[in-house]
Amino acid sequence: MDRFQAMETFTRVVECGSFKRAAETLRVLPSTVTKTIKDLEADLGVQLLSRTTRSIQITDAGLRYYDSCKAILREVEAARDAIAGQGGTIRGAIRVGTTPSLARRFLIPALSRFTDRYPSIDIDFHLSDAVADLIQERIDCVIRAGEPRPSSLIMRRLVRFHWYVCASPAYIERHGAPQSLADLGDHRAVGYISSRTGRTTNWTFPQGKELATIAMRSSVTVNDTDAYIAAGLAGLGLIRAASYLLNDHIAEGRLIRVLTDIVAATDPLSVLYPQSRHLSPAVRAFIDWCTEIFAAEAADL
Repeated sequence: MDRFQAMETFTRVVECGSFKRAAETLRVLPSTVTKTIKDLEADLGVQLLSRTTRSIQITDAGLRYYDSCKAILREVEAARDAIAGQGGTIRGAIRVGTTPSLARRFLIPALSRFTDRYPSIDIDFHLSDAVADLIQERIDCVIRAGEPRPSSLIMRRLVRFHWYVCASPAYIERHGAPQSLADLGDHRAVGYISSRTGRTTNWTFPQGKELATIAMRSSVTVNDTDAYIAAGLAGLGLIRAASYLLNDHIAEGRLIRVLTDIVAATDPLSVLYPQSRHLSPAVRAFIDWCTEIFAAEAADL
């Protein structure tokens, strides 16, 4: 049994959630995957996966082995990329997770500068407002807005942005503009469902050393950032969103910023990636490039 190949097969089964899908990605027969896992379990003397007719579940031993396999495979890949990079050309394929709004606003417009600099790096963007699972989705790094939850991921801060409260001119004409936090109780907002909690996001505002948290009433609720901004533009309620999503609309009069006398909260934009002693040169190049483009945009955030 080729242990290295068996480790790759096992991790792919865990990440795909099925033998059949793993076989498809590996371009082998499902029977080959099944035999490899059976041989691996026999060699280790433990059950790695609990299989039923409909699903597979990873056992406690399997989870520990999976973590070890991923660490070893990352080290091998990073070592290979590092040697390849010594020839002067950085090569590789990377998968980047981020939100559609960040990709559209920052990454895609500047991407040609990256591809011109690194023509041998292929990028696969995984775009979603939901928080990505880097292991299950095989993502090399992720760019996120907001304060990340504590985790084993390495975090590199890119820039900070502001949170603005805005409304369309039509909304203000019908309902007026709030002048204080107390006035927000007389207004309706567009609700946004957090992918982390599954609940409508509350609004927070700095109040000295404390934070004021306000649960806004809403008649319309969405779980997509583009739809959220569109609902604000349509006059369906107040919205509170990142400044980089609103600045163009404010400048062109489609949205009006309110509560300007209140200090706007700030949050970071960060890139996160799994721990590894040898970060892939391709991933490192992409992270360094991200630092460059966000630093150039900092004044407009």
